[in-house]
Amino acid sequence: MSKRKSIYGLVGYPVEHSLSPLMHNTAFKELGVHAVYELFPLKENALDVFFEDIKEKESPIFGLNVTVPYKEKALKYLDTKSPFAEKVGAINTIVISEDRKLTGYNTDGPGFLAHLTELKFNPAQKRVSLLGAGGAARAVVSVLCLIPEQPSVIKIFDMDKQKAHNLVEDLSRRMDTRLIKIVNNISELDIASADLVINATPVGLKESDPCLVDENLFHNNMLVYDLIYNPAETKLLKGAVTKGAKVSNGLGMLYYQGVLAFQHWAGMEITQKVKDKMRRALEEGLKK
Repeated sequence: MSKRKSIYGLVGYPVEHSLSPLMHNTAFKELGVHAVYELFPLKENALDVFFEDIKEKESPIFGLNVTVPYKEKALKYLDTKSPFAEKVGAINTIVISEDRKLTGYNTDGPGFLAHLTELKFNPAQKRVSLLGAGGAARAVVSVLCLIPEQPSVIKIFDMDKQKAHNLVEDLSRRMDTRLIKIVNNISELDIASADLVINATPVGLKESDPCLVDENLFHNNMLVYDLIYNPAETKLLKGAVTKGAKVSNGLGMLYYQGVLAFQHWAGMEITQKVKDKMRRALEEGLKK
């Protein structure tokens, strides 16, 4: 009788829109691994029981991704976490050992940075304008504050000003956040003089969503990065393109964080051939 399949998956709510199963199941198939990646749409009242069950030695689950709204809430279920996850105060990847110990990682920050590198954007001494102060913004801000190639300033705006203040106050306990400036409205982001504009809000997911930024503020000497990847071109990116700005959606970040998560589960580097197939699976999935 064949050994039962190992299970990996995504915990969040909602998760049905996720492209992560395409990427990870492609990698399992390519590597000939007897495993499957599934979606776990869990309401908050189901989290405790889910994580209790995972700790049972009979559980077939050996790795998880964590998405909104649980990237911070999942910390309490861990036995250990990586130094970067500790600093960020949020995780998106969990490795579960044979003895059912849970280790948390944050691959969102490194995934974002890897994609910036691919886009040939060096953040050193650049002016960054960031929309949003949620979980995705937390990872982006953290990695930009911790790398040697720090921006000169990161201006943050969130409709919920307290949320932005809470984020920076929390991060300041574990890293130097002096380069961060919280602003009261979008005009104070000073987008016209920014080198990098990042949308880390969900605005743009729906066709009816407005464009958060006046397209006349964009220019051809900036990168406009929308963490949203579906739709592939939000109104924000369309407006930036008309003004000659370099643009990117978040599919590259999704890919790089996914590769890093998979390597944590596997405990090894995977080949470029497998990585390329993971990326193609994402790109094909987005076209459907």
